[in-house]
Amino acid sequence: MADQRVEQRREPRQSEGGDVRFVVPGGDADTGQTEVRGQLLDRSAGGFRAEHGFPGLTCGQVVEFSLKGSPKRQARVVWTRIMGPRVETGFFILR
Repeated sequence: MADQRVEQRREPRQSEGGDVRFVVPGGDADTGQTEVRGQLLDRSAGGFRAEHGFPGLTCGQVVEFSLKGSPKRQARVVWTRIMGPRVETGFFILR
Protein backbone atom coordinates (compact mmCIF):
# COMPACT_ATOMS: atom_id res chain seq x y z
CA MET A 1 0.00 0.00 0.00
CA ALA A 2 1.44 3.37 -1.02
CA ASP A 3 1.98 6.17 1.48
CA GLN A 4 -0.92 8.63 1.01
CA ARG A 5 0.46 11.57 3.01
CA VAL A 6 0.70 14.87 1.15
CA GLU A 7 3.65 17.14 1.83
CA GLN A 8 2.32 20.35 3.41
CA ARG A 9 5.58 22.09 4.27
CA ARG A 10 5.97 25.51 2.68
CA GLU A 11 9.64 25.99 3.55
CA PRO A 12 12.61 23.64 3.15
CA ARG A 13 13.75 21.90 6.33
CA GLN A 14 17.35 21.46 7.35
CA SER A 15 18.41 18.70 9.69
CA GLU A 16 19.92 20.23 12.75
CA GLY A 17 20.91 19.03 16.18
CA GLY A 18 21.52 20.70 19.48
CA ASP A 19 19.68 21.59 22.62
CA VAL A 20 16.38 23.42 22.75
CA ARG A 21 14.74 24.77 25.88
CA PHE A 22 11.16 25.91 26.09
CA VAL A 23 8.97 27.27 28.85
CA VAL A 24 5.31 26.27 29.00
CA PRO A 25 2.79 28.42 30.91
CA GLY A 26 1.13 26.65 33.84
CA GLY A 27 2.38 23.59 35.67
CA ASP A 28 4.73 24.51 38.49
CA ALA A 29 2.84 26.03 41.42
CA ASP A 30 5.73 28.30 42.44
CA THR A 31 6.71 29.73 39.06
CA GLY A 32 3.50 29.24 37.07
CA GLN A 33 5.45 27.59 34.25
CA THR A 34 7.17 24.35 33.26
CA GLU A 35 10.66 24.30 31.76
CA VAL A 36 11.30 21.56 29.18
CA ARG A 37 14.63 20.60 27.64
CA GLY A 38 14.88 18.69 24.40
CA GLN A 39 16.80 18.09 21.20
CA LEU A 40 16.36 20.03 17.98
CA LEU A 41 15.64 17.69 15.04
CA ASP A 42 15.25 20.13 12.17
CA ARG A 43 14.34 23.72 11.43
CA SER A 44 13.25 26.11 8.72
CA ALA A 45 12.95 29.88 8.49
CA GLY A 46 9.53 29.77 10.16
CA GLY A 47 9.62 26.82 12.52
CA PHE A 48 11.36 23.84 14.06
CA ARG A 49 10.77 20.29 15.23
CA ALA A 50 12.04 19.03 18.58
CA GLU A 51 12.12 15.79 20.54
CA HIS A 52 11.54 15.93 24.30
CA GLY A 53 9.81 14.09 27.14
CA PHE A 54 6.89 16.43 27.94
CA PRO A 55 3.52 15.10 26.67
CA GLY A 56 1.52 18.07 27.98
CA LEU A 57 1.80 20.36 24.93
CA THR A 58 -1.41 21.11 23.03
CA CYS A 59 -2.00 22.45 19.55
CA GLY A 60 -2.16 26.27 19.56
CA GLN A 61 -0.30 26.67 22.85
CA VAL A 62 2.35 29.42 22.89
CA VAL A 63 5.74 28.70 24.48
CA GLU A 64 8.90 30.73 24.99
CA PHE A 65 11.98 29.02 23.57
CA SER A 66 15.71 29.39 22.98
CA LEU A 67 17.93 27.53 20.53
CA LYS A 68 21.70 27.29 20.75
CA GLY A 69 22.17 30.36 22.93
CA SER A 70 19.96 32.58 20.78
CA PRO A 71 17.71 35.15 22.47
CA LYS A 72 14.37 33.92 23.79
CA ARG A 73 11.49 34.00 21.33
CA GLN A 74 7.94 32.67 21.17
CA ALA A 75 6.53 29.79 19.14
CA ARG A 76 3.10 28.21 18.69
CA VAL A 77 2.65 24.44 18.96
CA VAL A 78 1.44 23.12 15.59
CA TRP A 79 1.36 19.40 16.38
CA THR A 80 2.58 16.90 18.98
CA ARG A 81 3.22 13.19 18.46
CA ILE A 82 3.55 11.00 21.56
CA MET A 83 5.39 7.69 21.14
CA GLY A 84 5.70 6.23 24.63
CA PRO A 85 8.30 8.24 26.55
CA ARG A 86 9.40 10.02 23.37
CA VAL A 87 7.52 13.15 22.31
CA GLU A 88 7.98 15.11 19.06
CA THR A 89 6.52 18.57 18.55
CA GLY A 90 6.42 20.92 15.57
CA PHE A 91 6.57 24.65 16.35
CA PHE A 92 5.76 27.76 14.32
CA ILE A 93 7.99 30.69 15.29
CA LEU A 94 6.03 33.85 16.09
CA ARG A 95 7.39 37.15 14.80
